[in-house]
Amino acid sequence: MALIAQNHLQYIIEIAVIIQIAIFFLLNLGPLSLNIVLLVAMIISAGFALMFGVDAVFLFIPGFTHSEFTHPYGPLALLAVVTIMAALPIMKDSGINTRGLKIFMYGVIVFITIVGGLMHRSFLLLWFLGLFIGFFIISKSFRQKSVFTVKRIVLVVVAAIIGFGSLEFLSRVLDMSIFSPLLRISRIENFSVPSIKMVIQNATLTGHKFGSCYWQDACHGGSDGYISLPMALVTFFSLPFPLFYGILVTKKDVIDYMLPGIFGMAFDFGYLFLIFLLLWCIFIMYFGFNLLRKYRKKRENGEKSCLGREALLIGSLTAFITQAIMGLFLMNRSINGTALLTFIIIGALIFGHVVVLKE
Repeated sequence: MALIAQNHLQYIIEIAVIIQIAIFFLLNLGPLSLNIVLLVAMIISAGFALMFGVDAVFLFIPGFTHSEFTHPYGPLALLAVVTIMAALPIMKDSGINTRGLKIFMYGVIVFITIVGGLMHRSFLLLWFLGLFIGFFIISKSFRQKSVFTVKRIVLVVVAAIIGFGSLEFLSRVLDMSIFSPLLRISRIENFSVPSIKMVIQNATLTGHKFGSCYWQDACHGGSDGYISLPMALVTFFSLPFPLFYGILVTKKDVIDYMLPGIFGMAFDFGYLFLIFLLLWCIFIMYFGFNLLRKYRKKRENGEKSCLGREALLIGSLTAFITQAIMGLFLMNRSINGTALLTFIIIGALIFGHVVVLKE
Protein backbone atom coordinates (compact mmCIF):
# COMPACT_ATOMS: atom_id res chain seq x y z
CA MET A 1 0.00 0.00 0.00
CA ALA A 2 2.91 2.33 0.66
CA LEU A 3 3.74 2.34 -3.05
CA ILE A 4 0.27 3.52 -4.05
CA ALA A 5 0.31 7.26 -4.63
CA GLN A 6 -1.88 9.24 -2.27
CA ASN A 7 -1.93 12.48 -4.24
CA HIS A 8 -0.89 14.06 -7.52
CA LEU A 9 2.65 14.86 -6.43
CA GLN A 10 3.40 11.32 -5.29
CA TYR A 11 1.91 9.97 -8.51
CA ILE A 12 4.05 12.30 -10.64
CA ILE A 13 7.19 11.18 -8.80
CA GLU A 14 6.31 7.49 -9.15
CA ILE A 15 5.62 7.82 -12.88
CA ALA A 16 8.88 9.76 -13.30
CA VAL A 17 10.83 6.96 -11.63
CA ILE A 18 9.15 4.31 -13.79
CA ILE A 19 9.86 6.28 -16.97
CA GLN A 20 13.49 6.80 -15.97
CA ILE A 21 14.00 3.08 -15.40
CA ALA A 22 12.37 2.33 -18.77
CA ILE A 23 14.62 4.86 -20.51
CA PHE A 24 17.69 3.28 -18.90
CA PHE A 25 16.78 -0.03 -20.52
CA LEU A 26 15.76 1.58 -23.83
CA LEU A 27 19.06 3.41 -24.28
CA ASN A 28 21.09 0.34 -23.40
CA LEU A 29 19.28 -2.44 -25.23
CA GLY A 30 21.96 -2.38 -27.90
CA PRO A 31 24.27 -0.12 -29.86
CA LEU A 32 22.56 3.20 -30.51
CA SER A 33 24.06 4.01 -33.89
CA LEU A 34 23.71 7.32 -35.67
CA ASN A 35 21.65 5.67 -38.42
CA ILE A 36 19.07 4.39 -35.94
CA VAL A 37 18.86 7.70 -34.09
CA LEU A 38 18.54 9.63 -37.35
CA LEU A 39 15.86 7.31 -38.73
CA VAL A 40 13.76 7.52 -35.57
CA ALA A 41 14.18 11.32 -35.44
CA MET A 42 13.04 11.66 -39.05
CA ILE A 43 9.98 9.49 -38.46
CA ILE A 44 9.05 11.35 -35.28
CA SER A 45 9.55 14.81 -36.80
CA ALA A 46 7.48 13.91 -39.87
CA GLY A 47 4.80 12.36 -37.66
CA PHE A 48 4.47 15.44 -35.48
CA ALA A 49 4.48 17.69 -38.54
CA LEU A 50 1.55 15.71 -39.92
CA MET A 51 -0.23 15.77 -36.55
CA PHE A 52 0.19 19.53 -36.17
CA GLY A 53 -0.88 20.06 -39.77
CA VAL A 54 -4.11 18.10 -39.43
CA ASP A 55 -4.86 19.87 -36.15
CA ALA A 56 -4.36 23.26 -37.83
CA VAL A 57 -6.67 22.31 -40.70
CA PHE A 58 -9.44 21.57 -38.18
CA LEU A 59 -9.35 25.24 -37.19
CA PHE A 60 -10.92 26.11 -40.54
CA ILE A 61 -13.42 23.24 -40.84
CA PRO A 62 -16.78 23.79 -39.11
CA GLY A 63 -17.84 20.95 -36.86
CA PHE A 64 -14.31 19.80 -36.05
CA THR A 65 -12.47 20.59 -32.84
CA HIS A 66 -8.74 21.16 -32.60
CA SER A 67 -6.61 19.61 -29.87
CA GLU A 68 -3.63 21.99 -29.65
CA PHE A 69 -1.08 19.20 -29.89
CA THR A 70 1.69 21.80 -30.01
CA HIS A 71 1.47 22.35 -26.24
CA PRO A 72 2.20 18.79 -25.10
CA TYR A 73 4.21 17.53 -28.07
CA GLY A 74 6.02 20.62 -29.32
CA PRO A 75 9.17 19.87 -27.27
CA LEU A 76 9.29 16.33 -28.69
CA ALA A 77 9.08 17.69 -32.23
CA LEU A 78 11.86 20.11 -31.33
CA LEU A 79 13.94 17.24 -29.93
CA ALA A 80 13.58 15.28 -33.17
CA VAL A 81 14.42 18.23 -35.43
CA VAL A 82 17.47 19.31 -33.42
CA THR A 83 18.69 15.70 -33.33
CA ILE A 84 18.62 15.73 -37.14
CA MET A 85 20.45 19.05 -37.11
CA ALA A 86 23.12 17.56 -34.83
CA ALA A 87 23.56 14.57 -37.12
CA LEU A 88 24.34 16.74 -40.14
CA PRO A 89 27.88 17.86 -39.15
CA ILE A 90 28.73 14.31 -38.07
CA MET A 91 27.69 12.96 -41.45
CA LYS A 92 29.43 15.80 -43.27
CA ASP A 93 32.71 15.03 -41.48
CA SER A 94 32.35 11.43 -42.66
CA GLY A 95 32.04 12.56 -46.27
CA ILE A 96 28.34 11.73 -46.60
CA ASN A 97 26.19 13.86 -48.89
CA THR A 98 23.63 15.53 -46.63
CA ARG A 99 21.79 17.60 -49.25
CA GLY A 100 18.65 15.46 -49.20
CA LEU A 101 18.59 15.37 -45.42
CA LYS A 102 18.94 19.15 -45.25
CA ILE A 103 15.99 19.60 -47.62
CA PHE A 104 13.90 17.27 -45.45
CA MET A 105 14.95 19.03 -42.24
CA TYR A 106 14.30 22.56 -43.47
CA GLY A 107 11.01 21.46 -44.99
CA VAL A 108 9.86 20.06 -41.64
CA ILE A 109 11.05 23.17 -39.80
CA VAL A 110 9.18 25.54 -42.12
CA PHE A 111 6.03 23.42 -42.12
CA ILE A 112 5.92 23.06 -38.32
CA THR A 113 6.62 26.78 -37.94
CA ILE A 114 3.60 27.65 -40.07
CA VAL A 115 1.06 25.16 -38.74
CA GLY A 116 2.33 25.41 -35.16
CA GLY A 117 2.09 29.18 -35.28
CA LEU A 118 -1.47 28.95 -36.56
CA MET A 119 -2.36 26.63 -33.72
CA HIS A 120 -0.89 28.65 -30.88
CA ARG A 121 1.20 31.78 -30.55
CA SER A 122 3.22 30.54 -27.59
CA PHE A 123 4.43 27.64 -29.71
CA LEU A 124 6.30 30.06 -31.94
CA LEU A 125 8.22 31.27 -28.89
CA LEU A 126 9.11 27.72 -27.93
CA TRP A 127 10.01 26.80 -31.50
CA PHE A 128 12.22 29.80 -32.28
CA LEU A 129 13.87 29.70 -28.86
CA GLY A 130 14.51 25.98 -29.20
CA LEU A 131 16.02 26.25 -32.67
CA PHE A 132 18.22 29.10 -31.46
CA ILE A 133 19.44 27.07 -28.47
CA GLY A 134 19.93 24.04 -30.70
CA PHE A 135 22.09 25.96 -33.17
CA PHE A 136 24.15 27.31 -30.28
CA ILE A 137 24.77 23.91 -28.66
CA ILE A 138 25.66 22.34 -32.01
CA SER A 139 28.09 25.12 -32.87
CA LYS A 140 29.84 24.73 -29.52
CA SER A 141 29.86 20.94 -29.59
CA PHE A 142 31.36 20.78 -33.08
CA ARG A 143 33.60 23.83 -32.59
CA GLN A 144 31.90 25.67 -35.40
CA LYS A 145 31.80 29.38 -36.00
CA SER A 146 29.47 31.09 -33.54
CA VAL A 147 25.83 31.27 -34.60
CA PHE A 148 25.43 34.57 -32.79
CA THR A 149 26.19 36.87 -35.68
CA VAL A 150 24.44 40.19 -36.08
CA LYS A 151 22.88 39.04 -39.34
CA ARG A 152 21.41 35.87 -37.85
CA ILE A 153 20.10 37.62 -34.77
CA VAL A 154 18.39 40.22 -36.96
CA LEU A 155 16.94 37.47 -39.16
CA VAL A 156 15.51 35.66 -36.13
CA VAL A 157 13.99 38.87 -34.76
CA VAL A 158 12.54 39.78 -38.16
CA ALA A 159 11.15 36.27 -38.63
CA ALA A 160 9.50 36.41 -35.19
CA ILE A 161 7.99 39.83 -35.91
CA ILE A 162 6.71 38.68 -39.30
CA GLY A 163 5.29 35.52 -37.76
CA PHE A 164 3.38 37.27 -35.01
CA GLY A 165 2.37 40.10 -37.33
CA SER A 166 1.01 37.63 -39.86
CA LEU A 167 -1.03 35.92 -37.16
CA GLU A 168 -2.52 39.22 -36.04
CA PHE A 169 -3.30 40.18 -39.64
CA LEU A 170 -4.87 36.77 -40.28
CA SER A 171 -6.99 37.01 -37.13
CA ARG A 172 -8.45 40.32 -38.26
CA VAL A 173 -9.00 39.36 -41.89
CA LEU A 174 -10.72 36.09 -40.98
CA ASP A 175 -12.31 37.55 -37.85
CA MET A 176 -10.84 34.67 -35.84
CA SER A 177 -9.53 36.01 -32.55
CA ILE A 178 -7.95 32.64 -31.78
CA PHE A 179 -5.01 33.65 -33.99
CA SER A 180 -4.42 37.01 -32.31
CA PRO A 181 -1.18 37.39 -30.29
CA LEU A 182 -2.41 40.75 -28.99
CA LEU A 183 -5.48 39.08 -27.50
CA ARG A 184 -3.25 36.69 -25.58
CA ILE A 185 -1.18 39.59 -24.26
CA SER A 186 -4.26 41.55 -23.20
CA ARG A 187 -5.64 38.53 -21.35
CA ILE A 188 -2.41 38.17 -19.43
CA GLU A 189 -2.45 41.86 -18.55
CA ASN A 190 -6.03 41.65 -17.28
CA PHE A 191 -5.90 38.39 -15.34
CA SER A 192 -2.31 37.65 -14.33
CA VAL A 193 -2.10 40.16 -11.48
CA PRO A 194 -5.03 38.66 -9.49
CA SER A 195 -3.56 35.19 -10.09
CA ILE A 196 -0.14 36.24 -8.81
CA LYS A 197 -1.74 37.76 -5.71
CA MET A 198 -3.64 34.54 -5.07
CA VAL A 199 -0.45 32.48 -5.23
CA ILE A 200 1.68 34.81 -3.12
CA GLN A 201 -0.98 35.17 -0.43
CA ASN A 202 -1.81 31.48 -0.16
CA ALA A 203 1.24 29.41 -1.15
CA THR A 204 3.05 27.62 1.68
CA LEU A 205 6.14 25.44 1.99
CA THR A 206 4.18 22.29 1.16
CA GLY A 207 1.22 23.56 -0.85
CA HIS A 208 -1.36 26.24 -0.17
CA LYS A 209 -3.70 27.31 2.59
CA PHE A 210 -6.74 25.14 3.14
CA GLY A 211 -9.78 26.51 1.36
CA SER A 212 -7.77 28.77 -0.95
CA CYS A 213 -8.21 26.63 -4.06
CA TYR A 214 -11.28 26.13 -6.24
CA TRP A 215 -12.53 23.18 -4.17
CA GLN A 216 -12.88 25.42 -1.08
CA ASP A 217 -13.97 23.20 1.86
CA ALA A 218 -12.78 20.10 -0.01
CA CYS A 219 -9.38 21.67 -0.64
CA HIS A 220 -6.49 19.43 0.41
CA GLY A 221 -4.02 22.24 0.94
CA GLY A 222 -1.81 20.89 -1.84
CA SER A 223 -1.91 18.56 -4.86
CA ASP A 224 -5.39 19.79 -5.71
CA GLY A 225 -5.13 19.13 -9.43
CA TYR A 226 -3.74 22.41 -10.70
CA ILE A 227 -0.58 20.52 -11.65
CA SER A 228 -1.10 16.94 -12.76
CA LEU A 229 -0.29 14.27 -15.27
CA PRO A 230 -2.75 13.71 -18.16
CA MET A 231 -6.24 13.06 -16.86
CA ALA A 232 -6.44 9.75 -18.75
CA LEU A 233 -3.35 8.52 -16.91
CA VAL A 234 -5.01 9.32 -13.59
CA THR A 235 -8.46 7.92 -14.34
CA PHE A 236 -7.01 4.77 -15.93
CA PHE A 237 -5.99 3.57 -12.47
CA SER A 238 -9.15 5.00 -10.86
CA LEU A 239 -7.08 7.15 -8.54
CA PRO A 240 -9.28 9.33 -6.30
CA PHE A 241 -7.46 12.59 -6.96
CA PRO A 242 -9.15 15.96 -7.56
CA LEU A 243 -9.30 16.68 -11.29
CA PHE A 244 -10.38 19.64 -13.39
CA TYR A 245 -12.32 18.02 -16.21
CA GLY A 246 -14.96 19.13 -18.69
CA ILE A 247 -16.00 22.73 -18.15
CA LEU A 248 -14.03 22.73 -14.89
CA VAL A 249 -10.84 22.94 -16.95
CA THR A 250 -11.42 26.68 -17.24
CA LYS A 251 -11.36 26.96 -13.44
CA LYS A 252 -7.68 26.10 -13.27
CA ASP A 253 -6.78 28.64 -15.96
CA VAL A 254 -6.21 31.10 -13.14
CA ILE A 255 -2.98 29.14 -12.63
CA ASP A 256 -2.50 27.12 -15.79
CA TYR A 257 -3.09 29.80 -18.42
CA MET A 258 -2.19 33.05 -16.72
CA LEU A 259 1.00 32.31 -14.79
CA PRO A 260 4.49 30.87 -15.27
CA GLY A 261 5.06 27.38 -13.96
CA ILE A 262 7.05 28.49 -10.93
CA PHE A 263 3.85 30.01 -9.53
CA GLY A 264 1.79 26.95 -10.39
CA MET A 265 4.29 24.58 -8.79
CA ALA A 266 4.58 26.76 -5.70
CA PHE A 267 0.81 26.99 -5.29
CA ASP A 268 -0.06 23.32 -5.77
CA PHE A 269 3.06 21.63 -4.36
CA GLY A 270 4.69 24.28 -2.19
CA TYR A 271 7.90 26.26 -2.21
CA LEU A 272 9.99 23.29 -1.08
CA PHE A 273 9.07 21.28 -4.16
CA LEU A 274 9.63 24.31 -6.38
CA ILE A 275 13.18 24.61 -5.04
CA PHE A 276 13.71 20.88 -5.57
CA LEU A 277 12.40 21.13 -9.14
CA LEU A 278 14.67 24.05 -10.01
CA LEU A 279 17.69 22.24 -8.55
CA TRP A 280 16.75 19.10 -10.47
CA CYS A 281 16.56 21.06 -13.73
CA ILE A 282 19.97 22.59 -13.07
CA PHE A 283 21.42 19.17 -12.28
CA ILE A 284 20.01 17.61 -15.46
CA MET A 285 21.44 20.42 -17.58
CA TYR A 286 24.82 20.25 -15.84
CA PHE A 287 24.94 16.49 -16.24
CA GLY A 288 23.92 16.70 -19.89
CA PHE A 289 26.54 19.27 -20.86
CA ASN A 290 29.22 17.43 -18.90
CA LEU A 291 28.42 14.21 -20.73
CA LEU A 292 28.26 16.05 -24.05
CA ARG A 293 31.87 17.16 -23.54
CA LYS A 294 32.87 13.54 -22.98
CA TYR A 295 31.08 12.47 -26.16
CA ARG A 296 32.83 15.25 -28.09
CA LYS A 297 36.21 14.14 -26.78
CA LYS A 298 35.54 10.57 -27.90
CA ARG A 299 34.44 11.76 -31.35
CA GLU A 300 37.50 13.95 -31.77
CA ASN A 301 39.69 11.00 -30.77
CA GLY A 302 38.22 8.98 -33.62
CA GLU A 303 35.76 6.86 -31.62
CA LYS A 304 32.43 6.41 -33.41
CA SER A 305 30.55 4.37 -30.83
CA CYS A 306 28.74 7.36 -29.32
CA LEU A 307 27.84 9.41 -32.40
CA GLY A 308 24.16 8.51 -32.23
CA ARG A 309 24.02 9.14 -28.50
CA GLU A 310 25.69 12.51 -28.96
CA ALA A 311 23.12 13.64 -31.53
CA LEU A 312 20.28 12.40 -29.32
CA LEU A 313 21.73 14.13 -26.27
CA ILE A 314 22.00 17.45 -28.12
CA GLY A 315 18.36 17.20 -29.18
CA SER A 316 17.24 16.20 -25.69
CA LEU A 317 19.19 18.98 -23.98
CA THR A 318 17.76 21.56 -26.37
CA ALA A 319 14.19 20.40 -25.83
CA PHE A 320 14.63 20.17 -22.05
CA ILE A 321 16.13 23.64 -21.67
CA THR A 322 13.53 25.19 -23.96
CA GLN A 323 10.55 23.58 -22.26
CA ALA A 324 11.94 24.42 -18.83
CA ILE A 325 12.24 28.08 -19.78
CA MET A 326 8.82 28.21 -21.42
CA GLY A 327 7.00 26.21 -18.78
CA LEU A 328 8.60 27.47 -15.59
CA PHE A 329 9.10 31.11 -16.51
CA LEU A 330 6.49 31.95 -19.14
CA MET A 331 3.43 29.68 -19.25
CA ASN A 332 2.45 26.94 -16.81
CA ARG A 333 0.45 25.08 -19.47
CA SER A 334 3.70 24.30 -21.28
CA ILE A 335 4.74 22.06 -18.40
CA ASN A 336 1.41 20.70 -17.17
CA GLY A 337 -0.75 17.72 -18.07
CA THR A 338 0.59 15.84 -21.08
CA ALA A 339 3.32 18.48 -21.40
CA LEU A 340 4.52 17.49 -17.92
CA LEU A 341 4.76 13.89 -19.07
CA THR A 342 6.76 15.08 -22.08
CA PHE A 343 9.08 17.04 -19.79
CA ILE A 344 9.68 13.97 -17.64
CA ILE A 345 10.46 11.83 -20.69
CA ILE A 346 12.92 14.36 -22.11
CA GLY A 347 14.67 14.70 -18.76
CA ALA A 348 14.87 10.92 -18.53
CA LEU A 349 16.41 10.77 -22.01
CA ILE A 350 19.24 12.98 -20.74
CA PHE A 351 19.84 11.23 -17.43
CA GLY A 352 19.46 7.86 -19.14
CA HIS A 353 22.99 8.28 -20.50
CA VAL A 354 24.41 7.89 -16.99
CA VAL A 355 24.82 4.14 -17.51
CA VAL A 356 26.90 4.79 -20.61
CA LEU A 357 28.93 7.37 -18.69
CA LYS A 358 29.84 4.83 -16.01
CA GLU A 359 30.95 2.37 -18.65
